[in-house]
Amino acid sequence: MLAAGATSIAALDVAVATCRACPRLVAWREHVALEARRASFRHETYWGRAVPGLGPDDARVLVVGLAPAAHGANRTGRMFTGDRSGDVLFAALHRAGFASQPTSVHAGDGLTLTDLRITAPVHCAPPDNAPTPQERANCSPYLARELELLAPTVRVAMVLGGFGWVALLRTLTELGWTVPRPRPKFGHGATTTVTHPDGRSLTLVGSYHVSQQNTFTGRLTPAMLDEVLTQVRRLAGLPVGSPAALADADDPR
Repeated sequence: MLAAGATSIAALDVAVATCRACPRLVAWREHVALEARRASFRHETYWGRAVPGLGPDDARVLVVGLAPAAHGANRTGRMFTGDRSGDVLFAALHRAGFASQPTSVHAGDGLTLTDLRITAPVHCAPPDNAPTPQERANCSPYLARELELLAPTVRVAMVLGGFGWVALLRTLTELGWTVPRPRPKFGHGATTTVTHPDGRSLTLVGSYHVSQQNTFTGRLTPAMLDEVLTQVRRLAGLPVGSPAALADADDPR
């Protein structure tokens, strides 16, 4: 498996981008890239491959989503970039001091993340946003290896939606982490802490997914997302405040 041989986050990202383990997902992502471009993107060359995680290799916070969007990350090659869900997420990450800018349009737009990395249990765009259990299982080693490589620094996982919550808990269990019983249920603002035999702990914080289904209906509002991100910063031992105040706090002068 490509994931097992990755000795760094950079190597893992390369392994993800070259993965062809799921025939249905490979066929769909390439079909979208070559034949099903929306009219507004017809002049763009789609990424059309599995989408690696985004963010530094010393992140304290790991955001776990679901899977790339067909005309978002599958087009741009960057997690949550180029679609309405990403518009909501990156604006909130900027307000919380994790992102250098409030928008994420394409891979060369200058965006950087600080103290936070974004990943997903499934790295290819699935038809109808619905990966199969086998596809999730095929992709699970990437999430497992990512957690292992981030082990020295990661302390909080912000999980967007119930699919990511279940997938992350399953992967943590497979890695030998102790998960509370009964298994914690997903909910917006729900928290649970899992422990590793070596003494490490990881706190999971749930948030409704930033999908249009949630943001357009008001199920998830910017204020609700801001509240969860403030909680995440506190749990990760990071300062809380406005982007300007956080920038001043990081300035050594």
